[in-house]
Amino acid sequence: MSDKEQTAGVQRPVLTLPNQADKLLLHSCCAPCSGEAMEAITASGIDYTIFFYNPNIHPQREYLIRKEENIRFAEKHGVPFVDADYDSDNWFERAKGMEWEPERGIRCTMCFDMRFERTALYAHEHGFSVISSSLGISRWKNLQQVNQCGTNAASHYPGMTYWDHNWRKGGGSARMIEISKREHFYQQEYCGCIYSLRDTNKHRKAQGRDIIRIGKLYYGDDAPSGS
Repeated sequence: MSDKEQTAGVQRPVLTLPNQADKLLLHSCCAPCSGEAMEAITASGIDYTIFFYNPNIHPQREYLIRKEENIRFAEKHGVPFVDADYDSDNWFERAKGMEWEPERGIRCTMCFDMRFERTALYAHEHGFSVISSSLGISRWKNLQQVNQCGTNAASHYPGMTYWDHNWRKGGGSARMIEISKREHFYQQEYCGCIYSLRDTNKHRKAQGRDIIRIGKLYYGDDAPSGS
């Protein structure tokens, strides 16, 4: 069964970009989070490009797996993909002093700011007047925090708008999981940064659970794949 046949019953509203813009630069954090956003944007006939800049993801093996999954899905849909490359040294420099901040705290604000700043800069340099991100679809993220960082980044460039569309609404969160299973996406088990990995593993150990094994779990698997 084709992807089109599997999603034939999905009733999505026709999306339109702010200010009648003709194209969108979509920051993507990973394939699972961006899958629903990409299919919704594609279904609305919007011209868009994926921008992958996520220097927070660590270790590098995890980063490369997430990036390759996103490239695979973008190529499948014929969507241009901009690889802004790894920039972890700058991320760690900006994270100094925030190593023990809680999830959704000031370290996450810094992280969103850094990613949106680079997204907005690329958009400005390449003729995009609207930017958005797949970050907000995850229930683990503070949507208001994400949108504020995106809006702040766009405000540095005259005529640029951050599109704060709520990808969770209208069944978006559920379709995100459906698409991830259909595509057999890699299932990351923590936000991405080394501090999130540390805290998640600490919580797992306290519950008597195994720690995260990088590169082992995929959507649709009953258990971690590989040996």
